[in-house]
Amino acid sequence: MSNNATINREKNEILRFKHDVLVVGAGGSGLRAAIEASRQGASVAIVSKSLLGKAHTVMAEGGAAAALQNADPRDSWEVHFRDTMRGGKLHNDWRMAEIHAKEAPDRIRELEEWGAVFDRTKDGRINQRNFGGHRYPRLAHVGDRTGLEIIRTLQDKVIHEPNVSIYMETTITKLLVKDNSVVGAFGYRRQDGKLVLFEVKSIVLCTGGIGKIYRVSSNSWEYTGDGLVLALEAGAELTDMEFVQFHPTGMLYPESVRGTLVTEGVRGEGGVLLNNKGERFMFRYVPEMFKGEFAETEEEAERWLTGDDSARRPPELLTRDVVARAIRAEVQAGRGSPRGGAYLDIASRRPAEYIKKKLPAMYHQFLKLADVDITKEPMEVGPTAHYMMGGIRVQAETGATNVNGLYAAGECATGLHGANRLGGNSLTDILVFGKIAGEHAGKYAKSQSPHPGIDDETLSKTIEEALAPFGENRTEDPYKLHKELRDIMERYVGMIRNKNDLEEGIRRLQSLLERTKLVRARGDRTYNPGWHRALDIYNMVLVGLAIANAALRREESRGAHTREDFPESNPELVNVLYIIRKSPSGELEIREEKYEPMPDRLRKIVEEEYK
Repeated sequence: MSNNATINREKNEILRFKHDVLVVGAGGSGLRAAIEASRQGASVAIVSKSLLGKAHTVMAEGGAAAALQNADPRDSWEVHFRDTMRGGKLHNDWRMAEIHAKEAPDRIRELEEWGAVFDRTKDGRINQRNFGGHRYPRLAHVGDRTGLEIIRTLQDKVIHEPNVSIYMETTITKLLVKDNSVVGAFGYRRQDGKLVLFEVKSIVLCTGGIGKIYRVSSNSWEYTGDGLVLALEAGAELTDMEFVQFHPTGMLYPESVRGTLVTEGVRGEGGVLLNNKGERFMFRYVPEMFKGEFAETEEEAERWLTGDDSARRPPELLTRDVVARAIRAEVQAGRGSPRGGAYLDIASRRPAEYIKKKLPAMYHQFLKLADVDITKEPMEVGPTAHYMMGGIRVQAETGATNVNGLYAAGECATGLHGANRLGGNSLTDILVFGKIAGEHAGKYAKSQSPHPGIDDETLSKTIEEALAPFGENRTEDPYKLHKELRDIMERYVGMIRNKNDLEEGIRRLQSLLERTKLVRARGDRTYNPGWHRALDIYNMVLVGLAIANAALRREESRGAHTREDFPESNPELVNVLYIIRKSPSGELEIREEKYEPMPDRLRKIVEEEYK
């Protein structure tokens, strides 16, 4: 760790560090951004809430989507673009979708050059598997542990970069801004509670998602919406906050692991969904816009499984929003599994050795956690809060926000996925846009004059905010508030929404936000999870409010956003964005904007029928 000095201020030790670029988050997008910023000649700091290599990217299992054409020569960037736009219900930032589809193959090949060991075809090329919403087998994979291999490869690359410093188990609580330009970031070290200050010229937020605001979630403990609130309070904008993806297949038991992800790779390898009558119910739920793409009979679906190119895909490979709603509909009709989900069966579809080879993590996950052998019996699964399509508004070509020097990439940024993310697109998203954001953050930092410094008044106020939970007369338990938050989000702002529920949810969240001002932490700052949660809870409640308000404004159903009182999609809202920012008084403000119309050259690709 270079360029550091230690000072004492108001009896609190502050560790000060100077770099050109600060990357907040050490998942796939953060590591890729740091590598690219370093290549611009910038001094780079990576801050990670957990240990290096423990980022949530390791939980991404099925694969990374890229039109490599290794498994099917008919694939192309155009088909990938079309799938992404249709999967996102045409609400995507079309420029981001185009960049992603074109650059994803290069990013996967780059990983291979850096040492990633992907599964292989018989002739030695990177193998690709089927996934929901993708026309052709497109996901480069390493069994069902693809995210782990990506993190391993990027981590090995980044630690050999000469001008990258890594600060593990460190949380950023505030971005420091002067004249609408970032000048630094403040936070603390989790292991000893020491305060840290980074004086930097640009910042890349790569902080992931928001899943821990829901009671049932596939997300790890880090996903508390930090980056979104850091950006919002620095003056940046959020959008698409109404679009929260519920993955259709999470574990239902035991209760201690409820919501843990069951990869879409199970269905990509031939697994089918069954109700309590043993019926493959997904044939009933193929939306009209997808009728020509998916099998209408079990016989046709079986022909696809045996490699018949003329057969249409099985409906289990519909987009995640459709599958999640179908499982819920079966449960409501009394055809669900005993624990309120459906059965996912691959045992009767594939040989045991094939399952163990292609889905080793799933095999061990169910055997160890649920005492279920997936080579012999079905899994019981149900929807789980999984991914945030909304987030920080960025420019497609640069990853820049409306705050000078502030960039974002990965799940905390928005635009690429529209109203619904296709599985596998997230892993190439973090590579493509991590690179873009890192490159432009590095160039911006190198173009700036010497650092202006951070004034004492701003620093003192920031310290006071971070240590406020230790103050006297604070009565609220952060863990209790977190439980209340998750219950509110699950009940009022969940997978299926309506006006009355959303209004009640907003009322309760506003009350909860006021109570966060009295949240308390006991003990000292060394390894104090109560203090950490006390700081997190404000972020989580504010994110919940942003989601609920945006969901109330969008009076239609589109992708992952379903309104019972507006069950159809409104074509007039397809390119309407609800932009959220903080007013000078601290209130959330929402305004409406529209995407720039898609150019004809891309519209023709989207509207072209599949051959």
